[in-house]
Amino acid sequence: MSDNKKQEKDFTSEVDTLLPETSSLAKAGKLQEALDKIAVLEKQTRNAADPKSTTTLVKTISEYCYNARDFDLLNSNITLLSKKHGQLKSVIQAMVEQAMGWLEDIRKKEGDKQWLQLVETLREVTEGKIFLETPRARVTLLLSRYHEDLYNKSTSTEEKRKSLETSSELLSDLQVETYSSMERREKTEFILEQMRLLIAVARLKDDVAKAEGKDSLAGGDAEWVKARVGGRKVNEGFLKEPENEVFIHAFRVLAMAHEFDMQDLKLKFYDLMIQHALHQSSYLDVAKYYHKVWETPSIKDDVNDKGKTALEHIVYYIVLSPHDNEQSDMLNRIYLNPALEKLQLHCNLVKCFVTRELMRWPGIIELYGEFLRATPVFSIEKRWEDMHTRVIEHNIRVVAAYYTRITLSRLTALLDLDRKQTEETIARLVVGKTIWARIDRPTEIVTFRSQRSAEDVMNDWSSDMQKLLGLVEKTWMGMNAAQAAQSRIKAS
Repeated sequence: MSDNKKQEKDFTSEVDTLLPETSSLAKAGKLQEALDKIAVLEKQTRNAADPKSTTTLVKTISEYCYNARDFDLLNSNITLLSKKHGQLKSVIQAMVEQAMGWLEDIRKKEGDKQWLQLVETLREVTEGKIFLETPRARVTLLLSRYHEDLYNKSTSTEEKRKSLETSSELLSDLQVETYSSMERREKTEFILEQMRLLIAVARLKDDVAKAEGKDSLAGGDAEWVKARVGGRKVNEGFLKEPENEVFIHAFRVLAMAHEFDMQDLKLKFYDLMIQHALHQSSYLDVAKYYHKVWETPSIKDDVNDKGKTALEHIVYYIVLSPHDNEQSDMLNRIYLNPALEKLQLHCNLVKCFVTRELMRWPGIIELYGEFLRATPVFSIEKRWEDMHTRVIEHNIRVVAAYYTRITLSRLTALLDLDRKQTEETIARLVVGKTIWARIDRPTEIVTFRSQRSAEDVMNDWSSDMQKLLGLVEKTWMGMNAAQAAQSRIKAS
């Protein structure tokens, strides 16, 4: 199998002479006789390294079998011709592409059985051949879609699981990010399809494990990890290019069997990443992904629908995120964004978290509870509980900023919590290094300032003295300058 051999002879005239004769034989029902005649000349053209003539003859053999609707013969000839000694790569590639062009017609007229046989034949022929990696990926995508169709049609839970897993495994076996012959955009589309199927399998396994009362290890954790790894293969800089922020074209191979959702390539990627982050309850990541979506020109310009929805979700998930430097920075940047002013309720909610003032939970429920609970985000009980936790943590940070010491009873009253919940929340914030605190249980006093060492006190005193002496020197120089000016005035 090589294209490096120098062409020894041109068989164009012999091919032109033979083809009319074999065509007549094929039409007369003497298919095997026609194929035998072509095979004799094909061997000569192959040994002479004549790519044009060999390609013509090989494609003619496949075409005769296809026209005769003899698909067993077609499959056997495709396999046989691809394994011939010294077969040219360009010839095999042309033969595979020709057969791929028949897949749609075969499925419509002959059914899934013949279609599956040809698909498996093409996958067998293209296996392990770098120059056929792209056709193999496209054929595999078709087969994956076929198994996904079985999943959608099946009624048995076990059959649905097997079909979806098979569909996902077929695509996951393709390392398309290493394919040099595939366009960058098509690579990204394949990776996104791999992620979509992995997430679907993960959700299915999680549901089964939950129904059977098993732990998370029996669920779809492995698939969630693979989906995250797949997300790292996508270059986010590539997604920012203008041509990738318009609607996505269908896969050429998918057009044979399915209508592909005309969804934006960038939006599809972030939708999958949001699903993964929500599964991990990584609210800050969700907020960042929604921010990426919101920055897309087609979304940001739609201020009444998609842009508004994206900005609302940024607010929801940024206030749900645990406090740290990154969360605080993003929260303040969103608050200062003029676009937020158009969403009055959301702007006020963000203002509550930005302002260093206590938020009473009953007051939050009264002002925002009915609206927030009606949204898909906070209709889930866990997220509403997380919202309550973020309010409590905010209040403790505010107390820690204004109080050096406070009694535990007073703190529990300010937080609208009982003693146990207050201690647990303070302990969690201390472990997370959000605040410094110590609880003296015998005296029931909470201290928010650590004891300073003598060295720290002396360093602060020294710094203050340097500032004071600097002010004294600056004042003295100013007084001297004023006296000199007065002396010049008197002298004149």
